[in-house]
Amino acid sequence: MAVFLQGLLFGVAYIAPIGMQNLFVVSTAIEQPLKRALQVALIVIFFDTSLSLACFYGVGKLLQTTPWLELAVLLVGSLLVFYIGWGLVRQKEVAMGTMATAFSYKATIITAFSVAWLNPQALIDGSVLLGAFRVSLPAGLTHFFMLGVIIASIIWFIGLTGLISKFKHLMQPKVLLWVNRICGIVIILYGVKLLATFVTKI
Repeated sequence: MAVFLQGLLFGVAYIAPIGMQNLFVVSTAIEQPLKRALQVALIVIFFDTSLSLACFYGVGKLLQTTPWLELAVLLVGSLLVFYIGWGLVRQKEVAMGTMATAFSYKATIITAFSVAWLNPQALIDGSVLLGAFRVSLPAGLTHFFMLGVIIASIIWFIGLTGLISKFKHLMQPKVLLWVNRICGIVIILYGVKLLATFVTKI
């Protein structure tokens, strides 16, 4: 139980800071009805937990030891992240949870994958942090730690979606539009950062 709680607390602390996944979940919860927003949250949880498992078992180390692969992920990731952010910035209106809002599960899956897996910094940082925990735990207890990390992801993204969906009616459409645009600008800055990292590594 102590190891499980350690994983749970680490998971919350690792996910909670504002990042591309949180911005994507917030934006979706604003624009889509609760049922659809929860479906998107589950997709994000899938990619987040798969990333955590991969980091725990060493994908970040693969990137560190394979320079061309790291460069490829940096370039593709920066372009996709920039595209996602630009889409939010150029929005003209926010539909505030109507089913008429433009939506595509294919685009959602690609976006959720991109904001999780196409961020080399997240892969490397996650690998370092989770790797450190892995070597510090008895081999027979590592699965309890990762169970805590996975439960933290589920609680965080479902809770965030529910919270935003519950209180979005208190905001005017114009305010929500600017929230989305600010999220888009932050995401674009992530893309610029990734592209800058790519340029310095060439």
